[in-house]
Amino acid sequence: MTIDPAAWPQIVAGQDQDILKDWAARGWPAIVRRPKCSDMGDAIPIGVPLPPSHGKARIALTAPSNAILSCAPPPLLREAAASAPVAWQATIAVLLIARPSLRCYGSLAWQHLTGLPYISETSDLDILAECGDAAEADEVATALAAIAPTACPKLDGELVAPDGAAVQWREWAGEEPMVLVKARDARLAHRELVFA
Repeated sequence: MTIDPAAWPQIVAGQDQDILKDWAARGWPAIVRRPKCSDMGDAIPIGVPLPPSHGKARIALTAPSNAILSCAPPPLLREAAASAPVAWQATIAVLLIARPSLRCYGSLAWQHLTGLPYISETSDLDILAECGDAAEADEVATALAAIAPTACPKLDGELVAPDGAAVQWREWAGEEPMVLVKARDARLAHRELVFA
């Protein structure tokens, strides 16, 4: 989500990371995070993950709703691909052939959105696949399972149901009747209910 630069100084008041001072003015986004018990009132819980050069800190903030200028989904993998290392390009190409609508998050998304160096030698490629039903989720998980053994880097990611609930693709590819579902909270759910 894009934050009003005029509201940003108040949002980051008390933070000691210099990189945060002009974050919003540069047009860099924040993410919606899960609420914490200490979050109060009507403020929107947001977060900023900093790059490794700033300790990979995950900064939890809150913003008044009127400071939110726009919201957008994570970037499409095909758009972020130019920000990926050369060693990742073959895997990205195969993924895009299998599923052109894939989105990305994590280090590649943040490097693409900010231009800052988020990707390291230990970074995974974090992908999101929006799936309309369980059959589509099965197809995507099967395709990812076929690509994963030779992928560079390691593939991580989630399958996202129409209601926004997400399940890790490797877990969905398994056969357990209960899977961990992430939404506003994280909970175990019966597999058949995730995409119902």
